[in-house]
Amino acid sequence: MGSKNKLKRFRENDTFSNVIQPTREEIVGNAFPLKGKWNTDFFKNDAPIVLELGCGKGEYTVALAKKFPEKNFIGIDIKGARFWRGAKTAVEDEMNNVAFIRTQIELIEGLFEENEVSEIWITFPDPQIKYKRTKHRMTNEAFLARYKKVLNEEGTVHLKTDSEFMHGYTLGLLHGAGHEVLYANHNVYVNEGSPAEVTEIQTFYESQYLEVNKAITYIHFKIK
Repeated sequence: MGSKNKLKRFRENDTFSNVIQPTREEIVGNAFPLKGKWNTDFFKNDAPIVLELGCGKGEYTVALAKKFPEKNFIGIDIKGARFWRGAKTAVEDEMNNVAFIRTQIELIEGLFEENEVSEIWITFPDPQIKYKRTKHRMTNEAFLARYKKVLNEEGTVHLKTDSEFMHGYTLGLLHGAGHEVLYANHNVYVNEGSPAEVTEIQTFYESQYLEVNKAITYIHFKIK
């Protein structure tokens, strides 16, 4: 993407009421005004809040919001030029249950109060295969601890990935630490049983993976 296009998208994001772009200092300093107030001050309802972490273009966030209008959805990504597409679609379609936050995933505890979130989706994250990149894997123990803090008592996490490594790493970690694996499938389009939102919603890159018969995996789990 050219720099002019990026700048244009950044400027347009500034005009979208569904895009929030807090500073790192605001989040770390516990000064983010929507923390603990997403239902009352932003969505103005008491519907469950669902996050998509590393939402990319926002395709999954928007598709889930259309499929489940009784829930609120928030996509989080550091790259605003990417989720511009999802934010713009939500504005154009007058979707009031969608928001996007431009920030880093590791700051999630500064964005949401304890028990404020009902579900978390992690779709096609970078598997960070090299050992020295373990700390950046979005299902490592440190990230799970962060998710646990913002999820409510019944809250769960969904991981959808094309990486067999990420699937195996996460399953091993979950079983080893005693977390509850609610469902796991190492090829959702071949093996039956996956929820409709896993197989009916596809990202642009996912459709490319399927064209070359790359297996898509899925895990649904609860952090102890």
